Amino acid sequence: MPIYEFHCEKCERDSEILVRSTDWQGTPCPHCGSTKLAKKFSTFAASGGEAAPACETGGGGGGCGRCCGGGPHHH
Repeated sequence: MPIYEFHCEKCERDSEILVRSTDWQGTPCPHCGSTKLAKKFSTFAASGGEAAPACETGGGGGGCGRCCGGGPHHH
């Protein structure tokens, strides 16, 4: 089962909960017990790969032109 991030509309706290992707509705908030949870959009991390370097613009703006595409590259 995957871990999903939720935001509780009652206590305004975020939580990571291990639930089935189709059975998460009705899951209680671990902080206050409310079932008013909203699934958050979250990114995932992949292991074993090399991270792309951040483009350093030197304060001049604009970047290298390839950074906005999100693909890995080297400067």
